[in-house]
Amino acid sequence: MCSSDLPFGTHVAVVEVDIETGKVFLRRVVTVDDAGTIINPLLAEGQRHGGIAQGAAQALLEEVVYDADGNPLTASFADYPIVSATELPSFELALMETPTSYNPLGVKGIGEAGSIGATPAVQSAIVDAVAHLGVRHVEMPATAMRIWRAIRAAQSERSEQSEQSDQSEQS
Repeated sequence: MCSSDLPFGTHVAVVEVDIETGKVFLRRVVTVDDAGTIINPLLAEGQRHGGIAQGAAQALLEEVVYDADGNPLTASFADYPIVSATELPSFELALMETPTSYNPLGVKGIGEAGSIGATPAVQSAIVDAVAHLGVRHVEMPATAMRIWRAIRAAQSERSEQSEQSDQSEQS
């Protein structure tokens, strides 16, 4: 098997985080995906756009929530957060076409490419955006509240470490 027989890709996201509120602003998503020979470019691009939006939504806000008895609290779209076009930037898509030898058309899959790469790209961009504050991890989905709490926890930890360091120096 040749390495070009398998689909491949990479995704990069750029975010801004309001450190006072934890709100994330997704500013840029750049992707490169390979699906072998592209038979219908418009359909392939649509699959990628939809997948990237879904992957970003998974990183940013999608979550099924249950109460203490196991009943779903997000039982309808009225309760379940859904990303809209207003929260998403225009996606920058680059395409690779390396045909596979496994079929006469040289085609590979494209349906999941967007969602597979977008989720970790957006999540990593969020953590990177607040890493200078001491944040090393934010649970998914990275809601404003979770990010705000992670920032406050990191600030508290830094404050405690600073106090301990000051006490050590005074001893």
